[in-house]
Amino acid sequence: MQIYVSAKAVRDGNGTKEQPFLTISQAAQIAMPGDEVLVAPGIYREYVNPAHAGTPEQRITYRSLEKGAAVITGAEEIKTWEPYQENVWVARIPNGIFGAYNPYTVTVQGDWYWALTPVHTGEVYLNGKSMYEVMSLEQVVEPQIYKGSWDQEGTLYCWYTAQEENTTVIYANFQGSDPNQACVEINVRRNCFYPDKTGVGYITLSGFTVKQAATQWAPPTACQEGMIGPHWSKGWIIEDCEVSDSKCSGISLGKYLQPNNDNKWTTKFTKDGTQTERDAICQAQLEGWTKENVGSHIIRRCQIHDCGQTGIVGHLGGVFSIIEDNHIYRINNKQDLAGAEIGGIKMHAAIDVIYRRNHIHHCTRGLWLDWQAQGTRVTQNLFHDNTPPEGTDLAGELSLGEDIFIEVSHGPTLIDNNLLLSDCACRISTQGLAFVHNLIAGSFTYVGQGVENGGVKFATPRYTPYHVKHRTEVAGFMTILHGDARFYNNIFVQKKVRPMLVDYAKSKNKDTLDFLNLICGTKPYDGYPMAEEYFGRFTAKTHRKEPDVYYDHLPIYTGGNAYFNGAQPCDKEEGAHVDTKNQIELSLKCQDGKWVFHTNLYEYLPKRQLETISTRLLGEAFEPEQLFENPDGSPIIFNQDYYGYHRDVNPICGPFEKPQSHRAV
Repeated sequence: MQIYVSAKAVRDGNGTKEQPFLTISQAAQIAMPGDEVLVAPGIYREYVNPAHAGTPEQRITYRSLEKGAAVITGAEEIKTWEPYQENVWVARIPNGIFGAYNPYTVTVQGDWYWALTPVHTGEVYLNGKSMYEVMSLEQVVEPQIYKGSWDQEGTLYCWYTAQEENTTVIYANFQGSDPNQACVEINVRRNCFYPDKTGVGYITLSGFTVKQAATQWAPPTACQEGMIGPHWSKGWIIEDCEVSDSKCSGISLGKYLQPNNDNKWTTKFTKDGTQTERDAICQAQLEGWTKENVGSHIIRRCQIHDCGQTGIVGHLGGVFSIIEDNHIYRINNKQDLAGAEIGGIKMHAAIDVIYRRNHIHHCTRGLWLDWQAQGTRVTQNLFHDNTPPEGTDLAGELSLGEDIFIEVSHGPTLIDNNLLLSDCACRISTQGLAFVHNLIAGSFTYVGQGVENGGVKFATPRYTPYHVKHRTEVAGFMTILHGDARFYNNIFVQKKVRPMLVDYAKSKNKDTLDFLNLICGTKPYDGYPMAEEYFGRFTAKTHRKEPDVYYDHLPIYTGGNAYFNGAQPCDKEEGAHVDTKNQIELSLKCQDGKWVFHTNLYEYLPKRQLETISTRLLGEAFEPEQLFENPDGSPIIFNQDYYGYHRDVNPICGPFEKPQSHRAV
């Protein structure tokens, strides 16, 4: 059945084409498996709470009749502003509009949230752009530039809130704009399209603009909410949507509520966050976290931008998913939120998740794979500008940023055919990796570090789980030994190192190979053993006389890599081509709406008889004893490049098999 909705209907109807419903929520209460909800262009200021699930054979589809023209928003427009002083105006909003959740009395908080300023989940938007919350009326009257922001001039547009009896009062500095003539909105709803119960699966959301929700911080030890999300179910498709301006997270593929373990670290304090995380994983397994019940979602062809914490977040609930062809940008640029759960995409337990053909840029960090990146593949993506711009104050080590951060996972985690063009390419506090046919212009940071909990007196290792192959069931726990890393047929081109980043690393006394180095290449793996050396240590007597051998760094594997502009291989690298003569130019620019990559690299790339890389060559990740293979267990032959072009039997290194001086990426 087709159910019709139009915000421009003359009066409320019955869902037919002739008499459409006025709200999507009305359709969401009656839509059943096989139904299609068709939504006409218009602004829908509502929270859509789908009541029924579809089935694998008969999905429930919500479709905007015109791509992007049906807008679901968590905000309301305010036209009752009164002049207060100079550029400052004041509005008084009766609290009845908020119901049980007032974003202007609820602060952002939760495990791994470290911001010192207690900002609210509410936001004020001027002509669609969010303004900055400050902590006093005086700061609104005399605003100061906040140098931690990536948009420092924008910080002068600021607001402050207070409660007077049963009224929310907002003071805002619009820098000369008349808010009653402009479009000024405040978010009043916590979510936009998100079932309030779990298990509402097999839903498609297609072609909508979804924006401006007052979402809460989404750590892995809480109910991870988003502006949009399946809320612990299976088989959602979110496609062709524009998702923006969520206070915290845009789309959540995250965990359900465990009342006994809800932000337990920051509410009860007695267990470390890492232990509560392990508790959450084991409890979820006992309560039905399986491949049959949860995950297998698709997020594709979406524009996701200007969210405060993440564009996409997830823990446990995103397993076996595909995230492809999305454009994710300007995430956490305001820098008013801070903590360890921030990025263009931040996912725990990305088991058998595929990230492909995404464009991720100008985010505090691009993609953060935290815990249990097992069977995870990152392929054919474009990453750039995921480190802070010049003139930005860096508040802490996590504010430095990188294209990809892989943390305390045992693998196999596969990074292939990507462009990693930021100053820091990858933060590697992990093991069980393979880098194949990438173009890498930034450094590898935290190699050999970042896997303990910061204890001073006692050792604080993080034991993290690995899983049964292509399943969620926990197979074991282990600390991270580092290494178990493969680097084949990559191109490393050293970017010009920015003094701002060097000075920051030095100020933290971490300008070393194993922390915040800015050397492009595998150089941070100096001293790591090769496979023959490592496995040659183990004999029948090892377990009795040499127990330390089980806790040394795991081996690395290399072949076919090329280095330019001073990029450096590690001391035991095999088969490296190091060009110290020619200067390679890399340039990425947006031209007529398309990003175009220019380089002279292929004038100097040597012709070598390189090997076609495959699952057979990469072997098994050490701890889970799992091959670098497809989610269905079939082997991978890396015979397709960044564009999907077929590679020659003896391919060239890097992501492009057909060299060109410039191309759209």
